[in-house]
Amino acid sequence: MDSLLGKTLAELQEVAQRVGLPKFAGKQLAEWLYVRRAMTFDEMTNISLKGREALKQHYTTGRHAPVAEAVSQDGTRKYLFQTGDAGVSPAGKEAKSGRISPQLSTLNSQPTYIESVYIPDSDRATLCVSTQAGCKMGCKFCMTGTLGFHGHLPAAEILNQILYFGDLTNVVYMGEGEPMDNLDNVLRSLQVLTSDWGCAWSPKRITVSSVGHPNLKRFLDESECHLAISLHNPFAAERREIMPAEKMFSLAQVVALLKQYDWTHQRRISFEYICWHGQNDTIRHANELLRLLRPLPCRINLIRFHSSPTLSREGFTGSDEKQMEWLREYLSDHGITTTIRRSRGEDILAACGMLVNALQNKQ
Repeated sequence: MDSLLGKTLAELQEVAQRVGLPKFAGKQLAEWLYVRRAMTFDEMTNISLKGREALKQHYTTGRHAPVAEAVSQDGTRKYLFQTGDAGVSPAGKEAKSGRISPQLSTLNSQPTYIESVYIPDSDRATLCVSTQAGCKMGCKFCMTGTLGFHGHLPAAEILNQILYFGDLTNVVYMGEGEPMDNLDNVLRSLQVLTSDWGCAWSPKRITVSSVGHPNLKRFLDESECHLAISLHNPFAAERREIMPAEKMFSLAQVVALLKQYDWTHQRRISFEYICWHGQNDTIRHANELLRLLRPLPCRINLIRFHSSPTLSREGFTGSDEKQMEWLREYLSDHGITTTIRRSRGEDILAACGMLVNALQNKQ
Protein backbone atom coordinates (compact mmCIF):
# COMPACT_ATOMS: atom_id res chain seq x y z
CA MET A 1 0.00 0.00 0.00
CA ASP A 2 1.03 3.60 -0.56
CA SER A 3 2.69 5.41 2.34
CA LEU A 4 1.54 8.86 3.48
CA LEU A 5 4.92 9.72 4.94
CA GLY A 6 6.82 11.90 2.53
CA LYS A 7 3.73 13.35 0.84
CA THR A 8 3.37 17.10 0.55
CA LEU A 9 0.42 19.07 1.93
CA ALA A 10 -1.19 19.24 -1.51
CA GLU A 11 -0.80 15.48 -1.93
CA LEU A 12 -2.27 14.80 1.51
CA GLN A 13 -5.24 17.02 0.66
CA GLU A 14 -5.80 14.89 -2.45
CA VAL A 15 -5.58 11.74 -0.31
CA ALA A 16 -8.17 13.11 2.09
CA GLN A 17 -10.63 13.84 -0.70
CA ARG A 18 -9.95 10.47 -2.32
CA VAL A 19 -11.14 8.62 0.79
CA GLY A 20 -14.17 10.84 1.31
CA LEU A 21 -12.75 13.31 3.81
CA PRO A 22 -12.92 17.11 3.41
CA LYS A 23 -9.90 18.81 1.87
CA PHE A 24 -8.91 20.42 5.18
CA ALA A 25 -8.27 16.94 6.58
CA GLY A 26 -5.08 16.97 4.53
CA LYS A 27 -3.69 19.62 6.90
CA GLN A 28 -4.69 17.41 9.82
CA LEU A 29 -2.86 14.48 8.26
CA ALA A 30 0.25 16.60 7.81
CA GLU A 31 0.15 17.66 11.45
CA TRP A 32 -0.29 14.10 12.68
CA LEU A 33 2.53 12.80 10.51
CA TYR A 34 5.12 15.56 10.80
CA VAL A 35 4.37 17.41 14.04
CA ARG A 36 2.76 14.84 16.33
CA ARG A 37 4.63 11.99 14.61
CA ALA A 38 1.78 9.50 14.73
CA MET A 39 2.75 5.90 14.08
CA THR A 40 -0.81 4.69 13.32
CA PHE A 41 -4.06 6.03 11.94
CA ASP A 42 -5.79 5.20 15.23
CA GLU A 43 -3.84 8.00 16.89
CA MET A 44 -5.40 10.59 14.55
CA THR A 45 -8.38 11.27 16.80
CA ASN A 46 -9.62 14.45 15.15
CA ILE A 47 -10.24 12.50 11.95
CA SER A 48 -13.54 10.61 11.87
CA LEU A 49 -13.50 6.88 12.61
CA LYS A 50 -14.98 6.25 9.16
CA GLY A 51 -12.21 8.33 7.59
CA ARG A 52 -9.50 6.50 9.50
CA GLU A 53 -10.88 3.15 8.40
CA ALA A 54 -10.96 4.35 4.79
CA LEU A 55 -7.33 5.45 5.08
CA LYS A 56 -6.34 2.04 6.45
CA GLN A 57 -7.86 0.36 3.41
CA HIS A 58 -5.59 2.15 0.96
CA TYR A 59 -2.60 3.60 2.81
CA THR A 60 -0.04 3.10 5.55
CA THR A 61 1.39 5.89 7.67
CA GLY A 62 4.88 4.78 6.62
CA ARG A 63 6.12 4.78 10.22
CA HIS A 64 7.92 1.84 11.81
CA ALA A 65 10.35 1.40 14.68
CA PRO A 66 13.93 0.13 14.41
CA VAL A 67 14.43 -3.60 14.86
CA ALA A 68 17.77 -3.49 16.70
CA GLU A 69 19.96 -1.08 18.66
CA ALA A 70 23.56 -0.91 19.87
CA VAL A 71 24.95 1.49 22.46
CA SER A 72 28.55 2.73 22.43
CA GLN A 73 30.60 3.35 25.53
CA ASP A 74 30.64 7.04 24.52
CA GLY A 75 26.82 7.26 24.43
CA THR A 76 26.41 7.02 20.66
CA ARG A 77 23.52 4.78 19.59
CA LYS A 78 23.17 2.88 16.34
CA TYR A 79 19.79 1.71 15.05
CA LEU A 80 18.89 -0.89 12.46
CA PHE A 81 15.76 -0.27 10.40
CA GLN A 82 14.15 -2.89 8.21
CA THR A 83 12.52 -1.05 5.35
CA GLY A 84 8.74 -1.07 5.71
CA ASP A 85 5.95 -0.93 3.14
CA ALA A 86 7.39 2.28 1.73
CA GLY A 87 10.69 0.61 1.02
CA VAL A 88 9.66 -2.45 -0.95
CA SER A 89 8.19 -0.90 -4.07
CA PRO A 90 9.14 -3.01 -7.10
CA ALA A 91 11.87 -1.44 -9.19
CA GLY A 92 11.55 -3.69 -12.18
CA LYS A 93 8.47 -4.30 -14.33
CA GLU A 94 6.33 -1.42 -13.02
CA ALA A 95 9.17 1.08 -13.24
CA LYS A 96 9.86 0.16 -16.84
CA SER A 97 6.17 0.44 -17.70
CA GLY A 98 6.14 4.04 -16.52
CA ARG A 99 3.71 3.56 -13.63
CA ILE A 100 6.50 4.22 -11.15
CA SER A 101 9.24 6.78 -11.70
CA PRO A 102 12.56 4.91 -11.99
CA GLN A 103 14.08 7.45 -9.59
CA LEU A 104 11.37 6.94 -6.98
CA SER A 105 11.07 3.16 -7.35
CA THR A 106 13.29 1.69 -4.72
CA LEU A 107 14.07 -1.60 -3.11
CA ASN A 108 13.32 -5.15 -4.12
CA SER A 109 10.88 -7.41 -2.30
CA GLN A 110 13.52 -9.01 -0.07
CA PRO A 111 13.99 -7.65 3.47
CA THR A 112 16.44 -4.76 3.28
CA TYR A 113 18.18 -3.10 6.20
CA ILE A 114 19.71 0.31 6.82
CA GLU A 115 21.45 1.89 9.80
CA SER A 116 21.18 5.30 11.46
CA VAL A 117 23.43 6.76 14.14
CA TYR A 118 22.22 8.95 17.02
CA ILE A 119 24.97 11.15 18.50
CA PRO A 120 24.19 12.99 21.76
CA ASP A 121 26.60 15.76 22.74
CA SER A 122 25.77 18.09 25.62
CA ASP A 123 22.85 20.22 24.41
CA ARG A 124 23.00 18.82 20.86
CA ALA A 125 21.59 15.62 19.40
CA THR A 126 22.60 14.76 15.83
CA LEU A 127 21.25 11.96 13.69
CA CYS A 128 23.25 10.50 10.80
CA VAL A 129 20.73 9.11 8.30
CA SER A 130 21.01 6.79 5.31
CA THR A 131 19.65 7.67 1.88
CA GLN A 132 20.30 4.38 0.09
CA ALA A 133 20.55 0.74 1.12
CA GLY A 134 24.25 0.12 0.68
CA CYS A 135 26.27 2.29 -1.69
CA LYS A 136 27.52 2.11 -5.27
CA MET A 137 30.32 4.71 -5.02
CA GLY A 138 32.98 2.10 -4.19
CA CYS A 139 35.35 4.21 -2.06
CA LYS A 140 38.14 1.78 -1.15
CA PHE A 141 38.48 2.93 2.44
CA CYS A 142 34.75 2.79 3.27
CA MET A 143 33.24 -0.32 4.83
CA THR A 144 29.73 0.64 3.68
CA GLY A 145 30.80 0.18 0.07
CA THR A 146 31.39 -3.51 0.74
CA LEU A 147 27.63 -3.95 1.13
CA GLY A 148 27.06 -3.27 -2.56
CA PHE A 149 24.03 -1.29 -3.69
CA HIS A 150 20.51 -2.54 -2.88
CA GLY A 151 18.34 0.43 -3.83
CA HIS A 152 17.28 4.03 -3.30
CA LEU A 153 15.37 4.81 -0.12
CA PRO A 154 12.08 6.59 -0.79
CA ALA A 155 11.49 9.82 1.12
CA ALA A 156 9.28 7.92 3.55
CA GLU A 157 12.17 5.68 4.63
CA ILE A 158 14.51 8.64 5.00
CA LEU A 159 11.98 10.55 7.10
CA ASN A 160 11.06 7.52 9.19
CA GLN A 161 14.63 7.43 10.51
CA ILE A 162 14.41 11.10 11.54
CA LEU A 163 10.89 11.16 12.99
CA TYR A 164 11.66 8.28 15.33
CA PHE A 165 13.66 10.75 17.48
CA GLY A 166 11.97 13.63 19.24
CA ASP A 167 14.96 15.62 20.50
CA LEU A 168 17.12 16.17 17.42
CA THR A 169 18.91 19.47 16.94
CA ASN A 170 20.68 18.48 13.72
CA VAL A 171 20.51 15.91 10.94
CA VAL A 172 23.37 14.91 8.67
CA TYR A 173 22.76 12.94 5.49
CA MET A 174 26.01 11.00 5.88
CA GLY A 175 24.89 7.40 6.44
CA GLU A 176 24.67 4.66 3.83
CA GLY A 177 24.60 5.81 0.23
CA GLU A 178 25.35 8.88 -1.89
CA PRO A 179 22.56 11.45 -1.34
CA MET A 180 23.01 13.08 -4.76
CA ASP A 181 22.48 9.70 -6.41
CA ASN A 182 18.99 9.60 -4.86
CA LEU A 183 18.31 13.31 -5.15
CA ASP A 184 14.55 13.26 -5.89
CA ASN A 185 13.86 11.47 -2.63
CA VAL A 186 16.43 13.47 -0.68
CA LEU A 187 14.92 16.77 -1.85
CA ARG A 188 11.41 15.55 -1.03
CA SER A 189 12.50 14.63 2.49
CA LEU A 190 14.16 18.05 2.90
CA GLN A 191 10.97 19.73 1.71
CA VAL A 192 8.99 17.96 4.43
CA LEU A 193 11.56 18.81 7.10
CA THR A 194 11.75 22.53 6.24
CA SER A 195 8.20 23.43 5.12
CA ASP A 196 5.76 25.23 7.43
CA TRP A 197 3.20 22.45 6.86
CA GLY A 198 5.85 19.84 7.70
CA CYS A 199 8.43 19.85 10.49
CA ALA A 200 9.21 23.57 10.01
CA TRP A 201 12.93 23.15 10.61
CA SER A 202 15.50 25.70 9.54
CA PRO A 203 17.57 24.28 6.66
CA LYS A 204 20.62 25.32 8.70
CA ARG A 205 19.95 22.34 10.97
CA ILE A 206 20.62 19.95 8.08
CA THR A 207 23.83 18.99 6.29
CA VAL A 208 23.87 16.84 3.15
CA SER A 209 27.06 15.11 2.05
CA SER A 210 28.42 14.07 -1.33
CA VAL A 211 31.56 12.57 -2.86
CA GLY A 212 30.86 14.71 -5.93
CA HIS A 213 28.05 13.99 -8.38
CA PRO A 214 26.50 15.57 -11.50
CA ASN A 215 23.32 16.23 -9.45
CA LEU A 216 25.20 18.58 -7.14
CA LYS A 217 24.18 21.72 -9.04
CA ARG A 218 20.52 20.80 -8.79
CA PHE A 219 20.88 20.29 -5.04
CA LEU A 220 22.52 23.70 -4.64
CA ASP A 221 19.76 25.35 -6.67
CA GLU A 222 16.82 23.62 -4.97
CA SER A 223 17.94 23.42 -1.34
CA GLU A 224 19.32 25.83 1.26
CA CYS A 225 20.80 23.12 3.48
CA HIS A 226 24.50 22.95 4.31
CA LEU A 227 26.77 20.85 2.11
CA ALA A 228 29.70 18.59 3.04
CA ILE A 229 32.03 17.25 0.37
CA SER A 230 34.01 14.05 0.99
CA LEU A 231 37.41 15.17 -0.29
CA HIS A 232 40.14 12.95 1.26
CA ASN A 233 42.85 13.78 -1.30
CA PRO A 234 43.36 17.02 -3.29
CA PHE A 235 45.30 15.40 -6.15
CA ALA A 236 43.04 14.02 -8.88
CA ALA A 237 45.13 10.96 -9.73
CA GLU A 238 45.54 9.95 -6.09
CA ARG A 239 41.88 10.60 -5.29
CA ARG A 240 40.82 8.54 -8.31
CA GLU A 241 42.72 5.55 -6.91
CA ILE A 242 40.64 5.50 -3.72
CA MET A 243 37.41 7.15 -4.89
CA PRO A 244 36.09 5.97 -8.28
CA ALA A 245 33.56 8.82 -8.23
CA GLU A 246 36.43 11.14 -9.18
CA LYS A 247 36.06 9.77 -12.73
CA MET A 248 32.34 10.60 -12.81
CA PHE A 249 32.49 14.14 -11.41
CA SER A 250 35.94 15.35 -10.46
CA LEU A 251 36.94 17.35 -7.43
CA ALA A 252 38.04 20.15 -9.74
CA GLN A 253 34.52 20.24 -11.19
CA VAL A 254 33.04 20.23 -7.70
CA VAL A 255 35.15 23.16 -6.52
CA ALA A 256 34.58 25.13 -9.73
CA LEU A 257 30.82 24.69 -9.22
CA LEU A 258 30.94 25.68 -5.56
CA LYS A 259 32.80 28.87 -6.38
CA GLN A 260 29.79 30.00 -8.42
CA TYR A 261 27.65 30.24 -5.25
CA ASP A 262 27.59 32.67 -2.34
CA TRP A 263 28.82 31.04 0.88
CA THR A 264 29.29 34.23 2.86
CA HIS A 265 25.93 34.12 4.64
CA GLN A 266 24.41 31.38 6.81
CA ARG A 267 24.75 28.48 4.40
CA ARG A 268 28.01 26.57 4.95
CA ILE A 269 30.29 24.36 2.90
CA SER A 270 32.67 21.93 4.57
CA PHE A 271 35.14 19.34 3.31
CA GLU A 272 35.54 15.99 5.03
CA TYR A 273 39.11 14.66 5.10
CA ILE A 274 40.08 11.26 6.51
CA CYS A 275 43.78 11.32 7.37
CA TRP A 276 46.14 8.49 6.38
CA HIS A 277 49.80 8.31 7.38
CA GLY A 278 52.02 9.50 4.54
CA GLN A 279 49.23 9.26 1.97
CA ASN A 280 47.38 12.56 2.35
CA ASP A 281 48.75 14.25 5.49
CA THR A 282 51.99 15.69 4.07
CA ILE A 283 53.05 19.26 3.34
CA ARG A 284 52.53 18.52 -0.35
CA HIS A 285 48.88 17.66 0.26
CA ALA A 286 48.38 20.59 2.62
CA ASN A 287 49.62 23.09 0.06
CA GLU A 288 47.48 21.56 -2.68
CA LEU A 289 44.42 21.84 -0.42
CA LEU A 290 45.19 25.53 0.04
CA ARG A 291 45.65 26.04 -3.70
CA LEU A 292 42.46 24.16 -4.53
CA LEU A 293 40.09 25.65 -1.97
CA ARG A 294 41.12 29.27 -1.46
CA PRO A 295 39.38 31.73 -1.52
CA LEU A 296 36.25 29.59 -1.01
CA PRO A 297 34.77 30.33 2.46
CA CYS A 298 34.81 26.84 3.91
CA ARG A 299 35.86 24.55 6.71
CA ILE A 300 37.92 21.36 6.59
CA ASN A 301 37.01 18.61 9.04
CA LEU A 302 39.88 16.20 9.64
CA ILE A 303 38.64 12.70 10.47
CA ARG A 304 40.50 9.86 12.13
CA PHE A 305 40.65 6.69 10.08
CA HIS A 306 38.59 3.95 11.71
CA SER A 307 40.07 0.51 11.35
CA SER A 308 37.70 -2.45 11.35
CA PRO A 309 37.90 -5.60 13.46
CA THR A 310 35.85 -7.49 10.87
CA LEU A 311 36.96 -6.20 7.47
CA SER A 312 40.47 -5.69 6.13
CA ARG A 313 41.28 -2.44 4.36
CA GLU A 314 44.91 -2.94 3.40
CA GLY A 315 47.04 0.02 2.49
CA PHE A 316 45.28 2.44 4.83
CA THR A 317 46.98 3.41 8.09
CA GLY A 318 45.55 6.32 10.02
CA SER A 319 47.63 9.41 10.78
CA ASP A 320 48.77 9.79 14.36
CA GLU A 321 47.42 12.55 16.59
CA LYS A 322 50.53 14.70 16.30
CA GLN A 323 50.41 14.75 12.49
CA MET A 324 46.70 15.55 12.45
CA GLU A 325 47.28 18.43 14.85
CA TRP A 326 50.09 19.73 12.62
CA LEU A 327 47.84 19.57 9.56
CA ARG A 328 45.04 21.36 11.40
CA GLU A 329 47.32 24.18 12.52
CA TYR A 330 49.03 24.55 9.14
CA LEU A 331 45.77 24.83 7.21
CA SER A 332 44.18 27.15 9.79
CA ASP A 333 47.25 29.39 9.89
CA HIS A 334 47.08 29.69 6.11
CA GLY A 335 43.46 30.79 5.94
CA ILE A 336 41.21 27.72 5.99
CA THR A 337 39.49 26.99 9.29
CA THR A 338 40.29 23.36 10.08
CA THR A 339 39.13 21.16 12.93
CA ILE A 340 39.64 17.56 14.03
CA ARG A 341 36.30 15.86 14.29
CA ARG A 342 35.72 13.96 17.48
CA SER A 343 35.35 10.25 16.74
CA ARG A 344 32.14 8.67 18.06
CA GLY A 345 30.76 5.13 18.16
CA GLU A 346 33.76 3.28 16.78
CA ASP A 347 33.27 0.36 19.18
CA ILE A 348 29.83 -0.39 17.69
CA LEU A 349 30.83 0.23 14.05
CA ALA A 350 28.95 3.53 14.03
CA ALA A 351 31.79 5.91 13.16
CA CYS A 352 32.44 7.46 9.74
CA GLY A 353 32.52 4.84 6.98
CA MET A 354 31.69 1.89 9.25
CA LEU A 355 27.98 1.25 8.60
CA VAL A 356 27.62 -2.33 7.37
CA ASN A 357 24.26 -3.30 8.91
CA ALA A 358 26.10 -5.46 11.45
CA LEU A 359 23.10 -5.20 13.80
CA GLN A 360 21.14 -7.38 11.37
CA ASN A 361 22.83 -10.42 12.92
CA LYS A 362 21.80 -9.41 16.45
CA GLN A 363 18.03 -9.40 16.04
